[in-house]
Amino acid sequence: MKREIGWEAIQHEPESVVTVGTFDGVHRGHQAILSFLCDRADALQGVPTVLTFDPHPRSVVRSINVPLLTTIDERARALESFGIERMVVLPFTRDLAQYDPRAYVQDVLWDTIGMQAIAVGYDHRFGRNRSGDVELLRTMGSEYGFSVEEIPPQSDDDEVISSSRIRTLLAEEGAVRSAAQLLGRPYTLSGTVVKGEQRGRTIGFPTANIRMADARSCLPCRGVYATRVYGASLSEPEIGMCNIGVRPTFNDGPHPTIEVHILDFTGDLYGETLCVEFVQRLRDERKFDSVDALRAQLSEDRSHCIRVMEAARPPVSSKGCGRL
Repeated sequence: MKREIGWEAIQHEPESVVTVGTFDGVHRGHQAILSFLCDRADALQGVPTVLTFDPHPRSVVRSINVPLLTTIDERARALESFGIERMVVLPFTRDLAQYDPRAYVQDVLWDTIGMQAIAVGYDHRFGRNRSGDVELLRTMGSEYGFSVEEIPPQSDDDEVISSSRIRTLLAEEGAVRSAAQLLGRPYTLSGTVVKGEQRGRTIGFPTANIRMADARSCLPCRGVYATRVYGASLSEPEIGMCNIGVRPTFNDGPHPTIEVHILDFTGDLYGETLCVEFVQRLRDERKFDSVDALRAQLSEDRSHCIRVMEAARPPVSSKGCGRL
C-alpha cells in the first residue's frame, strides 16, 4: 500500500476511489465502508484510497485530548489488510478545519488527491463548522464528474459502532471483550520495555515495564488483564498478566504504568518492542496490606489468567498483533 504522509508527499491520482475519515481503530463500522470502497474501486478499475488525518480532528477543533485506538502506522497496516491500496495522511490544523466546504472538495479531494468516485459514512461532515455534507458532494459530483455513495451506519445490539464508544469501554470500564466485539479484533498496545523498580522479580512475578509507542494511545482503565504478548524474542504469542495502574501497595505515585508478567518466559527484554493484546479484565487494581498478601493475590490471578486463556480463541498466527 502506498503511504503519502503530508502535503508534499501527495501524488495526484485521478483514478482514485476515495473515502475520508479519521478511521481511528478501523472498527467494524469502518470495515463496512472499506469493503464497499474496495468493491466500488474494483467495479471502476480504480485505486481504493483512504484520506485520513493526524492529529485527531477533535483534538484540534475542541482542544481536548482524544486517546487513540490506533497510531498512524497501525492504522495503515489495518487499512492494507482490508484491501486499501493508497493512504493519504493530512496534518489536521485549524486552517484545514476552517476550509470552505466547496473549496475543500475542489482543492483537496479533486485537484490534489484526485478522484473519480467517493464513498462516505452516513454522518460525514467536512469544512468550516462541519457545514459540508453528502448533499454538497452530490451537487459537486454532478458538476465535476465524480460519483458519490453513502454508507449507512453499522450497529451492534442496536447501538451504532463508533470509536468514541470503544474508547469509553476501554478507558472507563476496562471492558476489553466488548471493545474487541466492536473492533472486530482484540485491542492492543505496544511499546518499548524499559527498566522499572524491579520489585516483581523479588516476589516471584517479574514484569516487563512498557513505555507506550505513542503517549496518545488509549489506556484501558486501571486493573489486571489476561493478555497475549508478542515480541521478536518470543517464538510464539505468550500468555501475559498485565497490570495497568499506580501500584498502590508501594505508593508509587499518581502516574499509571503498564507492566506485564509473561507466564512462561525468562530472559532479558529491555529495549525490545512488545505488543500486548487484551483478552479479558481479571480484577480492579487495589492496595494490599502486605507484600505477602499481594503475592498470594498474584498467584490467584495467574490461575485465573490461565483459565481465561485456555477458554479464549487461539491467536490467528504468531504475528497476529497489528502493532508490530
